[in-house]
Amino acid sequence: MTVTLEAEISPGVSPGDYVDLAVRCERAGFDRFGVSDVVFWPDCFVLQGLIAQATSRIHIGSMVTNPYSRHPAMLAGAAATLQELSGGRIFLGIGVGAGLEDLRIDYPRPVRALREAIGAIRGLLAGDTVQLDGEMFSIDGAGLVRPPEVPVPISVGTRSPQVMRLAGELADIALVGARHFTPEIARQYRGWLAEGAARAGRDAAEIDIAPRLTLCVSPDGDLARRSVVRYVAHYLAIIRPAEIDPDRLAAIDEALGTATGWYFDLDRYDPPDLFDLVTDDWIRRYAVAGAPSEIPEQIREVTALGFTSASLNLAAVLRSSAVEGYAETIDGFASVIDHCR
Repeated sequence: MTVTLEAEISPGVSPGDYVDLAVRCERAGFDRFGVSDVVFWPDCFVLQGLIAQATSRIHIGSMVTNPYSRHPAMLAGAAATLQELSGGRIFLGIGVGAGLEDLRIDYPRPVRALREAIGAIRGLLAGDTVQLDGEMFSIDGAGLVRPPEVPVPISVGTRSPQVMRLAGELADIALVGARHFTPEIARQYRGWLAEGAARAGRDAAEIDIAPRLTLCVSPDGDLARRSVVRYVAHYLAIIRPAEIDPDRLAAIDEALGTATGWYFDLDRYDPPDLFDLVTDDWIRRYAVAGAPSEIPEQIREVTALGFTSASLNLAAVLRSSAVEGYAETIDGFASVIDHCR
């Protein structure tokens, strides 16, 4: 079985540079390209339109947008427009979202919000007139003026058991945000997906399921690992694995309290303590990082756990610019991509 490979880059560079990086990903051999939807950063959907015009093969989508800051009808309209523009290469990645606190937007009833949103989006994209009198959203008997001729796959990303079950009911692609994968963790997520699929009378085997993995590649393998320390610290603070020493985790929390910028922002400040607190062992668990020759084994080790795709959140090597750092990761991975499927 050939594994589908997906790249995602957070849009923290100029729009022109970002499009160039997407083109570089297409040339490297990636199958899908995800554009992060981050509040106050370059717009996810505008960038998708620019990428659609600059590429010819790779599939493009949001990873992930949310129904709280973008109404489901607006998401359906954006997806339909992009699908027509791209010649049928768009997918819509949706989830609870992140970073909405700066807008004073909460995340109420996430499963209900996503259920209503996805149902409405599917109906609108199918050309239906949608009447939605939901608990979270409303649409008053309306439809898209130009629904797409080619269906738009829906991708749902989550770490939540409840949302993974919902993905089993409604999604075409399920992105598993656990970041660290063991046989037990993989079975757990596949089980939740299967429960949701069974509830909807679907075959779970028809749903593309992908682990979310952070990827950083450099000829200097140690530099690649150092480049993802902040990423790994961020995940440890959120996921809080039981096997990590509580004192170490508390020290990571304290260090992150003095950090600045998003963990994927190359202009961020990473407290020096993090580089002692986040050891190679934890990097190996929560990221795929190293020299090109080290990468295929790490990816195949995860995909062998029953996944049909791998969703790779690209991390920039710590160079003088984000563009240079991302290009190094993409080019390093391109040299071994055929060995990762």
